[in-house]
Amino acid sequence: MDQVDVNQDPPTTGSANLSDHDDYDDLLADAEHLGFEGGTFPEDPIRLLGVQVVLIAAYSAIILLGLVGNSLVIYVIYRFKTLRTVTNFFIANLAVADLLVNALCLPFTLVYTLQGEWQFGSTLCFLVPFAQGLAVHVSTLTLNVIALDRHRCIIHHLETRMRKDTCYGVIALTWLMSAALASPLAIFREYGSFALTPGHSIQVCTEKWPGSSTDGTVYSVSMLVLQYFLPLAIISFAYARIWSKLRGHVSPAEGGADGAAAGSERHRRRRKTTKMLVTMVVVFAVSWLPYHAFQLATDIDSTVLDMPHFRLLYTLFHVVAMCSTFANPLLYGWMNRNYRAAFLAAFKLRDRGCRRGRKDSIRQLNGEQEGRTKREEGRQEVACACLNATDV
Repeated sequence: MDQVDVNQDPPTTGSANLSDHDDYDDLLADAEHLGFEGGTFPEDPIRLLGVQVVLIAAYSAIILLGLVGNSLVIYVIYRFKTLRTVTNFFIANLAVADLLVNALCLPFTLVYTLQGEWQFGSTLCFLVPFAQGLAVHVSTLTLNVIALDRHRCIIHHLETRMRKDTCYGVIALTWLMSAALASPLAIFREYGSFALTPGHSIQVCTEKWPGSSTDGTVYSVSMLVLQYFLPLAIISFAYARIWSKLRGHVSPAEGGADGAAAGSERHRRRRKTTKMLVTMVVVFAVSWLPYHAFQLATDIDSTVLDMPHFRLLYTLFHVVAMCSTFANPLLYGWMNRNYRAAFLAAFKLRDRGCRRGRKDSIRQLNGEQEGRTKREEGRQEVACACLNATDV
């Protein structure tokens, strides 16, 4: 075994001594190859100062952008009644899942990656992997629900959208299903002390499956199918049919010129919203593809673990995957005028064109006591005048 460079860390009270583990040799091999389970090694490029600076900057940027962007999305949906539509509630659900990753998972993952040792105790050992699995499942299920709901409305010409109480029930169901799918990440896990050499031990947080090590591989491959390939297949089918329908749309002539114009405007909004939602799915798929492909290669061929830069590659692919946690708010601001106007209003910046067109929305203020209330109502009216509930 290569020389290990770790600080001595005695077992904590109540932790298991993994040196007595039945699969000790396998754990030791994992320690040498992964670094996550057994410390850092002299040839590990993550020990280089320059690499650590880049990783700290990357993770910090993802955490900051994710926290600010997703919090802003939730805030504007809560603040502006016009944005409280079924699709936007699902978008808020996506933002909550991404916030969970940004706040609970990424900071601990960064420290674990840099130190090669779990120093956060047994509770977080079980909680952090479960939370990340939970959030990813919630995201994929929610993207599926959005696609299927729009497919139902557009393909079958249903103007009546899903009721809000039904929407709340669907959101609750996505979290329950996601918790069930992610539960093995918390159940089959062990926290304890791992002796690398006499006098040198570290605290580790590792998977512990009841049967052979193939149980973990079976679960990993199953989750790859349920978390990535199957959802993307369903979403792709739904949006392909939607796009085909929208492309072949002919504006109705009912109600004369006004009715045709209204129908054409509604169709235009649907196409723009569908473009944004499809882009969200593409960003999610592209972000997670390298990580899932690398994970699949590892599950199929264990010799991948022998790669000299395995840990660095794993970390880089994880960074790319985590970019999906802050991408959606940027897409909303770029591709959807509702969110763009709401974001500007949230920062007390008003859309100038919208403000010029709706100056009459601001009421004349008479009286000092009602002044502040009226101004706030005026801001709300100016902001809401820029929003169109049918855009999303």
